[in-house]
Amino acid sequence: MIAEELSRQVQEWLADLKAVDVIVLDVRELTDVTDYMIVASGRSGRHVRSIAENIIEHSKKEGHQPMGVEGLDQGEWVLVDLCDVVAHVMQPDVRDFYQLEKLWSRERVREPAAGSARR
Repeated sequence: MIAEELSRQVQEWLADLKAVDVIVLDVRELTDVTDYMIVASGRSGRHVRSIAENIIEHSKKEGHQPMGVEGLDQGEWVLVDLCDVVAHVMQPDVRDFYQLEKLWSRERVREPAAGSARR
């Protein structure tokens, strides 16, 4: 399965458990670590864990063993690394604090370093 197909599958699995505010970021031009980052919210710690467990279960059935899972015990922010797709499932307050969408947006503007001349 190619990265785009896996990304669509993860979006479906997120929808299955009513994940909120799902955003898909194409980060192929920004990093070699992954092709897509998917950021979604759950309404509570239990909801976040359930969503992440759903991604893990379905990905294994599709033959994509997660390379890593972080944060499942706490349920505030769970990262599921499927290599070409990394899913971040977060509680809304954690998501607001870290603003991953802004961090990984291709439209972001890099400010010049202090003391450097503008051209």
